[in-house]
Amino acid sequence: MSGTDATRTALRICPLCEATCGLTLTIRGSRVTGARGDQDDVFSQGFICPKGASFGQLDADPDRLRRPLVRDDSGELREATWDEAFDTVAARIRPLIEEHGPNAVGVVLGNPNVHTMAGGLYPPVLLSVLRTRSIFTASTLDQMPKHVSSGLLYGSAIAIPVPDLDRTDHLLLLGANPLESNGSLCTAPDFPGKLKALRRRGGSLTVVDPRRTRTAELADRHVAIRPGTDALLLAALAHVLFEEGLTDLGNLAPHVQGVAEVRQAVRDFAPEAVAAACDMDADDIRTIARELAAAPTAAVYGRIGSCTVEHGTLASWLVDVLNILTGNLDRPGGALFPLAATDRAPRPSSGLRHEEPHPGKGFVLGRWTSRVSGHPEAKGELPIAALAEEIETPGDGRIRAVIAVAANPVLSAPDGDRLDRALGDRLDFMVSVDPYLNETSRHADVVLPPPPPSRSAHFDFAFNALAVRNQARYTPAAVPLDAGLMDECEIHARLILAVSGMHGAAPSAVDDMVIERALAKAVADPHSPVHGRDAKEVAAELSGGTGPERRLDMMLRLGPYDITLDDLLAHPHGIDLGPLQPRIPQILKTRSGRVELLPAEVEADLPRLRRALEERDERLVLVGRRHLRSNNSWMHNVATLAGGSNRCTLQIHPADAARLGLDDGDRARIAADGGELEVPVEITDAVRTGVVSLPHGWGHDRPGTRMSVAAASPGVNVNQLLDGSRLDPLSGTAVLNGFPVEVSATR
Repeated sequence: MSGTDATRTALRICPLCEATCGLTLTIRGSRVTGARGDQDDVFSQGFICPKGASFGQLDADPDRLRRPLVRDDSGELREATWDEAFDTVAARIRPLIEEHGPNAVGVVLGNPNVHTMAGGLYPPVLLSVLRTRSIFTASTLDQMPKHVSSGLLYGSAIAIPVPDLDRTDHLLLLGANPLESNGSLCTAPDFPGKLKALRRRGGSLTVVDPRRTRTAELADRHVAIRPGTDALLLAALAHVLFEEGLTDLGNLAPHVQGVAEVRQAVRDFAPEAVAAACDMDADDIRTIARELAAAPTAAVYGRIGSCTVEHGTLASWLVDVLNILTGNLDRPGGALFPLAATDRAPRPSSGLRHEEPHPGKGFVLGRWTSRVSGHPEAKGELPIAALAEEIETPGDGRIRAVIAVAANPVLSAPDGDRLDRALGDRLDFMVSVDPYLNETSRHADVVLPPPPPSRSAHFDFAFNALAVRNQARYTPAAVPLDAGLMDECEIHARLILAVSGMHGAAPSAVDDMVIERALAKAVADPHSPVHGRDAKEVAAELSGGTGPERRLDMMLRLGPYDITLDDLLAHPHGIDLGPLQPRIPQILKTRSGRVELLPAEVEADLPRLRRALEERDERLVLVGRRHLRSNNSWMHNVATLAGGSNRCTLQIHPADAARLGLDDGDRARIAADGGELEVPVEITDAVRTGVVSLPHGWGHDRPGTRMSVAAASPGVNVNQLLDGSRLDPLSGTAVLNGFPVEVSATR
């Protein structure tokens, strides 16, 4: 056997969902032939799901692009050299910016960005050099309500508490199905095992979901709520806590303002008032509230199903309100704020829970608005549902170029047909960083494909800040780059240089610039570990063989744990940094220095929730669903993950199917604001009456893509049922769940 064909193993953190499990890869030559859970990983301890097990198949997908593509004069995409690709970007983007201003360039960041080291390090730099306000991300299709509610409550949009799964006695879970998704905004390898452990130690699990999911089947109580009414239920739970004297803020009390105002705000949401809208029994609502208050420790956790609805921000706010009112926020067994190794070192604390507040800058919504419809920004972003109109509508500030990084909004955003036309007909230029020619990147003038994940180093920046246990793990690239491939970090760095007017400079210039600026601030910060030192001296101490590694080492050195990149390299299975600890008041950045329990923006939106008490719509309501064997639209091209339950079908209850004359396997027509689709019917009592379920991420039937497995079973794009007009007003998040539809037989 030649040396190049020898079999070896290498460690790799899985980048395929938020669980960030450690993998042990089997590699033959340059090919990953197997993947199993890393038994010694300090966080995941050997857990693996079907996505992680398919790492080798995804890594070797023959449909992955291996060379840049550039559109020629005939309009066709052809393979090009890397230099030609970046030359084209520089030649086309800069003149547009100089003539029309930075807002003429729209940046679209997709979900996979947070799953790669490059996606964590470079997009913020890209945005800073572009200075565009035309920023759109997957957050307004998913989690922006949580960012907004956290910003308003705590003064920071990234201060998101997570349930302390390993120590809680009671978990109330809404709109989440972690047995299929592995968790979301809660990084927890083996989430299913943690829920089973909760039950084994005598704890209880209540799941609120219109579908009897695998997670619901595990619960002590499953509440099949009417979709879109989570905020009403949560408000009623808060009402009961006040009405029955069950509130007890405990150690939080000195750090919270607005409790009396919240009591007044929820006075109209008695269980009897919300029961009909939620399709629940008022006594059951009171029981859930009493159990939450009576548990020794408890956590309320809401995710996509409670965010992507008409009252998503209010629901996200009320989740934290309930944790606060029961004294479960920021205490072990409740909901706590993680402290990642690359977070800034926190300011010194007196160690006393009653220390004086430290006012911060606070969080502001609507600092600017979108050009066409006037949607307010949230966290510096505009609703991705508004992207098409910002491209189509003439006038000053029209988006003329798009930079899409790991994004497929034609499938993920509402009214993909309209966006498809806008990207294809109305742009002057488009560049896409994507390994596939998919429904969106097929419109690009330049496609820059990152290498397979085995060829990239990995550190989780975003997910460690959401993890249920503090830890740090770094895995170098498992396989060297093949000839002709370019490192993903270098792709990002060269893209930044191309659009910033520094085209031709060494890619390392980007990392050097970031390090220089960060250390200049750090040495001037009295709370920094390097305060008062010489910035160049600190820079010279950084280890790492690449710019990204030096940046990671810098972030670790400036962080709260006194660890370095060399420490992580010496501990290939990771470093355990301990269970989550209370972080209030240190984490608070509100202008008052306290938790501001009833922000003015929330109070102004509550009348809309009160009106929902009286609104009735007897039409069927649609919800999405997760599949364990896929993640949004970007894993449908892996043959080993296709099939089984991973199918694009319309789930409908037997009673509704009989009323509509539908049999299992029939094709049904489903229509809503944005159009109609035909889809196979799957009759099941796992979905409650009055509700149908259709998964998102499908619709792989557009011409010009190169995803053969996905195209063989294309499914339909559920988001085509939406026209983009249904948004949560505070966060700009598209309403992807709980909207009315008409369903009929096609025969």
